[in-house]
Amino acid sequence: MLVVRLGAMGDFVLSFGPFAAIRERHPAARITLLTTQPFQELANLSPWFDEVIVDQRPGMWNTIGVVALARQLRRYDLVYDLQTSARSAWYFLLAGRPRWSGVARGCSLPHANSRRDFMHTTERQREQMEMAGIARFPMPDLAWLASRPAPAIPPRAMLLIPGAAPHRPAKRWPAARFGELGRLLVTRGMAPVIVGSKAEAPLATAIRAICPEAIDLTGGTDIPAIAALASRAELAVGNDTGPMHLAAAMGCRCVVLFSAESDPCLTAPRGPAGSWPTILRENDLADLPVARVAAALG
Repeated sequence: MLVVRLGAMGDFVLSFGPFAAIRERHPAARITLLTTQPFQELANLSPWFDEVIVDQRPGMWNTIGVVALARQLRRYDLVYDLQTSARSAWYFLLAGRPRWSGVARGCSLPHANSRRDFMHTTERQREQMEMAGIARFPMPDLAWLASRPAPAIPPRAMLLIPGAAPHRPAKRWPAARFGELGRLLVTRGMAPVIVGSKAEAPLATAIRAICPEAIDLTGGTDIPAIAALASRAELAVGNDTGPMHLAAAMGCRCVVLFSAESDPCLTAPRGPAGSWPTILRENDLADLPVARVAAALG
């Protein structure tokens, strides 16, 4: 059995529920995940898959790569395509048209809802699974993530997540505002902890110029460690980005900041059992005042 989930970190985290449901539905099956390299470690740590393979994403002109991918895809009796993209629909053809849950033309277990693109990922994937015959959706047990090694953080830690996709800068609340928020919350006895990739270290520098008490962990954590930190933090504040999805999934109280660049009705992080975080939306995040974010924290 094969599960296909490529995509970005937020999309991958939103698939934890379907991953758990597929494993419960097929307890004796050998289940392989096809994903991309950034999520290989996370998937290998999870309890849902017997094997994880990395999609090298060969172009159609790459004959050797396409043949190798086709050989990989033809090993499976049933495929759950959670990517449901034009690319993964092409994989249906490369796989030789096996039993397939998804949106590929002619597949045997189609997600037959013409409004699927207007549904949040959580509800869309659940409906797809239901149409494929899965009736139970257990809340994913993420103890395997909560127990991962992570840097020590103080009591009452508040994660600040100032990054977002580099090619979409409009999704970022200004770093100086994160600094002002951190300084305000220090007066309330909280400990700001900045989380992000090594490339986002300049954002942490800007935040600490205003709030020197903030702890800078940018570049110091991998994906599992971010999840572990979120399970131990009191709350998280950040942009619409992958680590906020992890924080919400781990049950951390979250305030997520959205610009006009993305629609929370379709892509917002979701908590355990599908709960929604607090969402603040401003067309231009430069117009979102610190006071409004602080008020949302209570």
